[in-house]
Amino acid sequence: MSTLRTALTELVGVEHPVVQTGMGWVAGPRLVAGTANAGGLGILASATMTYAELEAAIAKTKGLTDKPFGVNIRADATDAAQRIELMIRENVRVASFALAPKQELIERLKDAGVIVIPSIGAAKHARKVAAWGADAVIVQGGEGGGHTGPVATTLLLPSVLDAVDIPVVAAGGFFDGRGLAAALAYGAAGIAMGTRFLLTTDSTVPDAVKQEYLRRGLQDTTVSFKVDGMPHRVLNTELVDKLEHSGSTRGLVAAVSNAAKFKKMTGMKWSAMIRDGLAMKKGKELTWSQVIMAANTPMLLRAGLVEGNTHAGVLASGQVVGMLDDLPSCKELIERIVADAVLRIEELSKLPT
Repeated sequence: MSTLRTALTELVGVEHPVVQTGMGWVAGPRLVAGTANAGGLGILASATMTYAELEAAIAKTKGLTDKPFGVNIRADATDAAQRIELMIRENVRVASFALAPKQELIERLKDAGVIVIPSIGAAKHARKVAAWGADAVIVQGGEGGGHTGPVATTLLLPSVLDAVDIPVVAAGGFFDGRGLAAALAYGAAGIAMGTRFLLTTDSTVPDAVKQEYLRRGLQDTTVSFKVDGMPHRVLNTELVDKLEHSGSTRGLVAAVSNAAKFKKMTGMKWSAMIRDGLAMKKGKELTWSQVIMAANTPMLLRAGLVEGNTHAGVLASGQVVGMLDDLPSCKELIERIVADAVLRIEELSKLPT
């Protein structure tokens, strides 16, 4: 089996420089363990979990693998500190953040020996977390699914690499060995993938939904601001089209209704949800309208990715969906990506100089 040793594999102690991102409702114990057992770094998504559900998910993942894995948490969550203490107690190897964590959170994790890898979308954010002690960063270009930015990976990645001297993991548009070889050529320490791992046999997303993804082409995603008020790359669906052409009032009414459903499902109190909203508003400099709309995201994604209701749900997706046509296991996927990357790197080394 081919291997590639990079700063990421050395830092985390995994076999291959391939990361499975913490996708809400998708990155559960089975997918994370499947990635870990295949030699990559799997990351549990906890933003859609209660504290008790996260506790159970970590225990289940540890029961399925003895390899390193990570947990992604919302840095602005009101119980972020408690979740971090849970990760420390359970010896979780990596703490991943969708937003830049506060400096004291990074310090607490590092003091306990946990590796901190925030996801960032700009060079200035990478510099900030690096100065606070982050061990590495994941940088996602605009091709990526879910919340994304306007700059393509081919430009965002080198800008971040020039800004920091910690390992940088490239995300957005990766799915095969060519991409891994290219990322390493840029100077990255590995690649992170979401949509590609969603479309594996280890993913618990309903098969009918996976087939919906596999039918799509390169033009079949939209960056919508109507899902939750922030740029969110999703598959083109009838619901997304309706959202895109709906007025702001209709969107807000739907968001309030979904907030109530999310509150009931998670057992959260309104006071906790309001505190989370305040933290989100401050941390992302959002309007109250955007904060209220953010309540749409968990329920709309759950309807599509868990319940399989593609008519009532939203399906986050990277543009890379148009390049995918199969459902390998995590083991098959990672092995072929690494083998192909090694072959391409070897071929490049033969070019005359």
